[in-house]
Amino acid sequence: MTEEVEAKAPKSDPAVSVVGSCEGETIVLGTTRMRVLEDGSHTGHRLAIAESVLAPHTQGPPQHRHAQHDEGFYILSGTVRFTVGEEDHDATTGTLVMVPPGTPHTFANLTDQPAVMLSTFTPDLYVQYFRDLQEALADDRPMTPQANIDAMSHYATEPATDLD
Repeated sequence: MTEEVEAKAPKSDPAVSVVGSCEGETIVLGTTRMRVLEDGSHTGHRLAIAESVLAPHTQGPPQHRHAQHDEGFYILSGTVRFTVGEEDHDATTGTLVMVPPGTPHTFANLTDQPAVMLSTFTPDLYVQYFRDLQEALADDRPMTPQANIDAMSHYATEPATDLD
């Protein structure tokens, strides 16, 4: 090939990421098992994606607000109860819940069946929170609201204490 033809030839993109069905980083948080599919390293830190399996009767984090990122939840199976301020929303399979910055929220699986959801974080800021929380729970330390709050505080997130 000549130099001119080589310059016009498509080049493979080293940033393309393919994560197989049994791949990805696994984070275990009590009764929730998370599989990080994209931690932001392939998206210029604009987006992170994780799949979470919530065991039956799993309580989520304390109601909280993110100051710097949007969070999305797409329910792949089961039912997840989202509490947004004073309102409860039962999200079933195929439901998308988008939470913009500043909106108080939490979630839980109150049913007798596991629930699976795909979560997005824009930007990717919050993935490290889950890693930190897993570390805080190492050695069988219990998942407590305070452990969540302590980890959140490092990622522009605070508990929605005005709703207690």
